Amino acid sequence: MRLRFRQLQAFHAVIESGTATGAAEALGISQPGISNLLTELERQTGLKLFERLHGRLIPTPEAEMMHREIDTVVRGLDHVTQTVVDLQNKQAGQLQVASQHSMSFGFVPQAIAEFAKSRPDMNISFQSQYSSKIQEWVLSGLFEIGICEMPMLYDTLHVYPLSVETRIALHPDNPLAAHDVLTPAALQNEPFVVMGPDHITQRRLRDAFEQAGVPLNARIHSHLFKNLLAFVKEGMCVALLDRFGVEFDYDDRFVTRQFDPPIMMEMAVITSATRPLSQLGKEFLELLLNKLQPYKADGTPITRAK
Repeated sequence: MRLRFRQLQAFHAVIESGTATGAAEALGISQPGISNLLTELERQTGLKLFERLHGRLIPTPEAEMMHREIDTVVRGLDHVTQTVVDLQNKQAGQLQVASQHSMSFGFVPQAIAEFAKSRPDMNISFQSQYSSKIQEWVLSGLFEIGICEMPMLYDTLHVYPLSVETRIALHPDNPLAAHDVLTPAALQNEPFVVMGPDHITQRRLRDAFEQAGVPLNARIHSHLFKNLLAFVKEGMCVALLDRFGVEFDYDDRFVTRQFDPPIMMEMAVITSATRPLSQLGKEFLELLLNKLQPYKADGTPITRAK
């Protein structure tokens, strides 16, 4: 079987946009052209890749699996193309940063904005993604610097670890907001919105309640810290969130309180161990580590793990 890259690119664009029209606009080709490429791909693979629902193309489980495999390849070519354009335009360098979600809505954009003030010609590539994908992107060279959650999945990364204390977020009208510190006993029967069962903060929260002999009332499950905070703002639940997820959201529909026992979120700044950082990357890494230092729970300097 010989799949053409244009087929994979069209397939990737449809999943990213949800419609053939959006994919056509993204790739600069006609909608019938997108449809033909998808038809060819389905015929060659023998797989049904999409279901049509309310005008959107919904990927099948087989399509989701294919997307995970080709995502890095397609983004890699886009990255190469952008690099060529930058060289043609004689750009003064490109900053390449990827971050997990809770830091991507405030902390990292602020750090980049500060860094960019004295570099008006700098080109910036920034994306937020799940931590496993960020590690893959840094490993493959798509991004120079990543900020992700533990654990590390690869040995060929330079790792600057830090533990960040989490907080309980709750609606200000919740009677528990009168307390400075909240314990499992105080939160008994209080509905929680939580991350998936495999997320480290969810496991540690569950363990804290079990050790206290108190049942955890997990009412809502979601997959992003921003989603958790949205339910808190509606007064539906409380949530355990890292500092980055709450300190850069200035909505007055939530407050935070210390949780006892403390629960840490293990995070890391990562770079590739197999390729050197650009000078621009080195300078931003230094600024980033300095700005992260106040968040490190034990106060010790952030240094590269041995």
